[in-house]
Amino acid sequence: MTVFLILLVLALVILGAMYYVYRMAFHPVPIKGDRSAKALNNPQFRAQREHIHQLIADMEARPYELVSIVARDGVRLTGRYYHQADGAPLDIGFHGYRGSPVRDFSGGAKCSFEAGHNVLLVNERSQNGSEGRCITFGILEHQDCLEWITYANERFGSPDMIIFGVSMGAATILMAAGLDLPGNIRGIIADSPYSTPLDIICEVGKGMHIPAPVTAALAIGAARIFGGFDLRAASAAEAVKKAKAPILLIHGENDHFVPCGMSSVIAKNCAAPVQLETFPNAEHGLSYLTDTLRYERLVQEFIKEVSQ
Repeated sequence: MTVFLILLVLALVILGAMYYVYRMAFHPVPIKGDRSAKALNNPQFRAQREHIHQLIADMEARPYELVSIVARDGVRLTGRYYHQADGAPLDIGFHGYRGSPVRDFSGGAKCSFEAGHNVLLVNERSQNGSEGRCITFGILEHQDCLEWITYANERFGSPDMIIFGVSMGAATILMAAGLDLPGNIRGIIADSPYSTPLDIICEVGKGMHIPAPVTAALAIGAARIFGGFDLRAASAAEAVKKAKAPILLIHGENDHFVPCGMSSVIAKNCAAPVQLETFPNAEHGLSYLTDTLRYERLVQEFIKEVSQ
């Protein structure tokens, strides 16, 4: 009986730890107020706060249409569509973990607008009004990416498209790169992607002084038991081995959240033409603000090259 009680207590402790990990990592956080504004209190954004506020204000001033689709598992996903010209190329953007399209693309989307492209900014599942049980670090989101591409082709008549993303959004579109994407996907721009969902979660655990095997075991169990998905079911580093569309990778060398080396791993695995550009002194997702002119030049040159 004593052994049974010990095992029972141990099992409950492990289950409790998994639930804690689920709540911390995968459970959606309700929106209270302006998520973009609150996120700017993060130390990595503080120095650029006024600049970002102005970029966000510029984005909010642009007219857009609220759009939605139904994902393959029945959840309703939403987004913003910015129309510039009939028949123009379309760029589809995927924001970061617990981020927002307006904040994450307030700078980068300028490149699309200046190129004369129409823009569709997606609200990832479980975030910013899109339905969903939990955030899955790209596992389900990369399938949503394909659904958005299908929607765009059906609505706009298969225009030339570029898909772009930041952080989790970047990893998501790289996972999608391994799917059977339509031929009108001309290029992929991934800013600060992680190599695999498990890699980034273990990286965060390392910062909390938790051994990687412990973090991995708890995260895999939490995702399976409480989220209903397999955290190992998709990987950006593996998916790009099947990629066909050209890829531009951008990463800050001073990224303390998603190590710059993860983009190097992705680049080495890539079967499609790939260009890796790193930005000295840039923190996570802040390469655009660190060197705006270079960032815009790289994106504009990539867009021009893949559009030929």
